[in-house]
Amino acid sequence: MIRIMKYGETPNSELLLRRGVSEDVSRAVADIIAGVRSGGDRALLDYAARYDRAKLDALEVSRAELDAATAELEPGFLRVLERAAANIRAFHERQKRGGFVLDGDGTVLGQRVLPIERVGLCVPGGRTPLASTVLMDAIPAKLAGVPELVLVTPPKPDGSVDPAILAAARVAGVDRVFKIGGAQAVAALAYGTETVPRVDKIVGPGGAFVAEAKRQVFGAVAIDLIAGPSEVLIVSDGKSDPRHIAADMLAQAEHDVLAASVLVTDSQAFAEAVQAELERQLPLLPREPIARASIDGNGKIIVADDLSAALDIANEIAPEHLELCVDEPFAWLGRVKHAGSVFLGRHTPEALGDYMAGPNHTLPTMGAARFSGALGVDDFVKKTQFLYYTRDALHTVAADIDAFARKEGLTAHARSATIRFETEETT
Repeated sequence: MIRIMKYGETPNSELLLRRGVSEDVSRAVADIIAGVRSGGDRALLDYAARYDRAKLDALEVSRAELDAATAELEPGFLRVLERAAANIRAFHERQKRGGFVLDGDGTVLGQRVLPIERVGLCVPGGRTPLASTVLMDAIPAKLAGVPELVLVTPPKPDGSVDPAILAAARVAGVDRVFKIGGAQAVAALAYGTETVPRVDKIVGPGGAFVAEAKRQVFGAVAIDLIAGPSEVLIVSDGKSDPRHIAADMLAQAEHDVLAASVLVTDSQAFAEAVQAELERQLPLLPREPIARASIDGNGKIIVADDLSAALDIANEIAPEHLELCVDEPFAWLGRVKHAGSVFLGRHTPEALGDYMAGPNHTLPTMGAARFSGALGVDDFVKKTQFLYYTRDALHTVAADIDAFARKEGLTAHARSATIRFETEETT
């Protein structure tokens, strides 16, 4: 059963949602990466047989497989994908920005915004094939102008890929799809194989092995973030329906046994009502064993003195998802300092953000909302500066360059500016 805690009577360390990576996972991932770097496609086929129990004839999804997946998918769900894609495009379209140019007296300064050339998208498969992640990751990349999107997702034992993932890839404009998952997929994207192209950046969620692999290949390739298990923190007064709050907590809990669902409330009676409702709803879930392990192991209900204290707790935890189930939620929004995405009001469940609303669902976890935010168009571009000075414009600042460089002990830096104004005899 989920624990009810009184804030102020519990060590702060017990409130934080933080988990490290075991040394065993780190070593195993390092071995997999080394295997892919040395073995290429053959290693990927071997890992598919070992970890996915799939005997593959080819690593890349063919055009025929993509066509078949789209045909196989029920038309109603294909329309759902298209509606979700339209909402995601509309939201992320507003994030696009161009460069700028500053003209001065003999100077031109500016910045160009250029798309990353090739991006790899990691999409979980298995029992929870996340077609929504395809849309969330691919659509901002295409809006940014990325020329080539390469998607990786684990195969089923029969060598196929979930048709919803393939249909979403087509809707979102993905260019190539490969039947690989786990740390081996990250390694293939980071270093390339005979078949899988090396990319410039890897984005997308995954389990502990994918997260650790992204950490280990960072530097050889860019990454979006190192994601941990999913999190939701709900701030609610005593006026919400306990059934709704319990359902929102279980929506996170069914992701993963390590997922964390937290309620912070100013009402002891409401805390107890939600605790009872969780116990009532848990047996109704097809994924009850996973949700039960998550709720019992990582779930918390924290009773705070008031809503102001509840917001302080939320900022301390810096959750991936924050629900404000209170009267006048916009009045409290300004108090939020650290959260990946904020869901306002009693009828804005986190599942809206997962699928249909438009804002991105690839979000910082494990407290990273203190310094980062949701995936967006900016994650798929690079910014290149440029500058031009005439001889006269350089002359006006040459003495300053000289002073600065000599203060740092870099006389060659100073000389590179001043030499342009010396005669040949003095040089």
